[in-house]
Amino acid sequence: MSERHPEGGITVEQRGHLWLMGIDRPEKRNGLTPKMWDELREAYTRLDEDEELRVGILFGHGEHFTAGLDLPKWHDRMKQAGNAPREASRVDPSALSGRACRKPILCAVRGITYTAGIEYMLAADIVVAADDCRFSQLEPKRGIMATGGATIRFVERGGWGNAMYHLLVVDEFDSQEALRCGLVQEVVPAGTELARAEELALKIAALAPMAIQATKASCRLYALEGQAAAVAEFQEVQRKLANSEDAAEGVASFVERREPIFKGR
Repeated sequence: MSERHPEGGITVEQRGHLWLMGIDRPEKRNGLTPKMWDELREAYTRLDEDEELRVGILFGHGEHFTAGLDLPKWHDRMKQAGNAPREASRVDPSALSGRACRKPILCAVRGITYTAGIEYMLAADIVVAADDCRFSQLEPKRGIMATGGATIRFVERGGWGNAMYHLLVVDEFDSQEALRCGLVQEVVPAGTELARAEELALKIAALAPMAIQATKASCRLYALEGQAAAVAEFQEVQRKLANSEDAAEGVASFVERREPIFKGR
């Protein structure tokens, strides 16, 4: 067995049409290093570009999702650049600038889920949380602020009051509070969160990939640019989908009363 890299890493595994991405530094509560950030971008980019892959799942190895950025390893970079680098050539896991992943991403979280962990979670499309989660957006305790999306998405999901309570009080809250605020979609017994995320991912992967990706794109367009921008694309997107092989298969399966088999074209 090769010696573990002290800077940790990101594991990847393909299971059929699913792409599992694991934060792998459990001896440091999966604290994220610059090396791990680079590998995570590569994993997201592979998901986005490989047409065999339809749904991604992000999770943490061990008992915790991630304690967030390993701050001492990031401090000098933050003083120069402000936050983690984003570029158009690779997908941004926080989906803030540059490229966002076209494919659906589920996130399975457990144990400690701090700072950047919350932000990667909120950048995903569906979150399954273990009932032992401990959440905290504690950047102000370190003299910095969250720049991976929490100040935006916490307000979107939880509303102004809930966002200000947790972002300004800088408390630690549990899975039920995260569910109440709309930050997670399901709470399950600890140890079953990844299996449940995979179960949901398989349901999504069985649907028409082009239609799923178009649905995500439409929702994202609405969130970023508003209703008029999303509505303006409806007709042309639906026309393209209706002319696809998958749409023909959808109609045929309906007529023949069977489950459809989609090919993503």
